[in-house]
Amino acid sequence: MKKAKKAFFMVLVWLLLLSPLFGNGNSESGATSEKKGKETLTVTMALSEEEWAVMRNQVIPNFEKENNCIVNAVQVEASDVQKKLVAMKQAGKMEIDVVASDVNREAALIDAGLVEDLSAYTDLIPSQTAGKLAQAGVFDGKTYFFPYRPNAEINYYNENKFNQYGITPPKDWDELYQVSKLLKDKEQIGRICLKIKLSGDAIDLVEFIRSAGGDPLVLNDQGTIEAFTYLQKLWPELSPDTLKASFSSSNTFLSTDEVYYCPNWPFAANIIVKDGGKTEIKAYEGFRGPKGFVKTLAGEMLGIAKGSEHKELALKFMSYLMSRDVQATLLKENGWASFRTDTYADAEEWQKPYFDALLKALTVAEPLPRVSNWDKIQQCLNDAGKEILLNGADVKTTLDKYAVQVKALQS
Repeated sequence: MKKAKKAFFMVLVWLLLLSPLFGNGNSESGATSEKKGKETLTVTMALSEEEWAVMRNQVIPNFEKENNCIVNAVQVEASDVQKKLVAMKQAGKMEIDVVASDVNREAALIDAGLVEDLSAYTDLIPSQTAGKLAQAGVFDGKTYFFPYRPNAEINYYNENKFNQYGITPPKDWDELYQVSKLLKDKEQIGRICLKIKLSGDAIDLVEFIRSAGGDPLVLNDQGTIEAFTYLQKLWPELSPDTLKASFSSSNTFLSTDEVYYCPNWPFAANIIVKDGGKTEIKAYEGFRGPKGFVKTLAGEMLGIAKGSEHKELALKFMSYLMSRDVQATLLKENGWASFRTDTYADAEEWQKPYFDALLKALTVAEPLPRVSNWDKIQQCLNDAGKEILLNGADVKTTLDKYAVQVKALQS
């Protein structure tokens, strides 16, 4: 009796976990496909309503027509993908086929055995793939994910304000400090903003560490010490908005002339320049550190859920999403970055300078450290940053302390 109750409970939990998956998608299309005997492919993505409109009205219908199938495309947030796949795996029935995964969450899916090894199909990746994006889905010599929707921050600046003070966008750490100090001296408040909130994602901290030759998974190596030492010097010259800078707030800071410089995602140009009319806000790829130019890869990659019953169709759909026509459509209609270098000619004229900056960033962009517990490790980086940048703590002593914690998290 107890076993029967337990089994019933497990089935109930599984159904509850899966119900949101199929409640948000094209369930009507799925039902129709069963009546017509068409193969149904279930795809997870995390899109806005406007992005879904393009995906469901322009992109998906052509694939369905060409392959006589139904694509059941459903909204699943990046943070929820793993738990849904785990629930299906435990239930012994995988109902998801294609997964659009956050590039910096891939390690967790692979470690949990939730995605297929696609090494035998790497010839599907277009030769026009930018930079290192073809390698972004490779772990331990095996390919698990294909490029799809890449992202990297570019650095925005107010051209009018820079011209007013006779300065140009900084090309390296020395120039970044000089420009920051000059603007602080002239206006009595920092006008250079960096996205270092010291909470949540630590993308900009990682970039400073890597561009000094450091390793955020070591934390007290020479490069990381150099990076935090420089940031401790730079910090007083920065805008106080640095601690509040997010995608949306940074757009506001730039649009209202509260700051004259800030890194942000490429789509910010649509909001600031296209919609806001701030044509004086320009962008470039960013500045170099002592050991070179570094950018962090973000965005999404495509994988196939382990146990998918529609692997052949899934591969066709992934290849379709990687095609030039689809990538050009998503670039033009959604303002997305494309991993293909041959799609940017289709961008609107006003967009091209921003996409040019993005392509330069994507040339070097790499994912965050590929460990499944990165969230805990980046908290150590943020905590170290609070002590060093806000409280003036000794750099090496502080990093030595947090390096012990980082090492323990990897053991």
